[in-house]
Amino acid sequence: MSSRPINNNILIVDDDLDLLNILQGLLEKYKYNIITAVNGKECLKELEKGFEGIIILDVMMPEMDGLETIKNMIHEGFIEFNKIILLTAKKIQGKEFDDIYHHVDKYIHKPFDIDELIRAVDELSKTENRKDKSSIHI
Repeated sequence: MSSRPINNNILIVDDDLDLLNILQGLLEKYKYNIITAVNGKECLKELEKGFEGIIILDVMMPEMDGLETIKNMIHEGFIEFNKIILLTAKKIQGKEFDDIYHHVDKYIHKPFDIDELIRAVDELSKTENRKDKSSIHI
């Protein structure tokens, strides 16, 4: 992995606390700044606080699932400043998927190979966000 990522902030969103802790510990070893959330509502709260970076987002969660979270991110304008790695144990298709697929940077199916996730994080950490806040004119 690169020792100099452009973006080293990661928000891990998953209701599996064991997986959250494992991923947090692993990614912190690579010098990433990690924040965790257990559902989409908590994810959105972190975005409201100003989080920008890579979001590792599970699809199936209580309260607000990953797909609904992405729809809210689009509606609230958070999608432009973040990259999304979607973790999914189910096949996603249909209208619901059509509305969000182009906002997801990487899809990783569960169970996943940890090396695949680390490669995805490394790749996305080396690229700029979709839009820089300084380029927005209100």
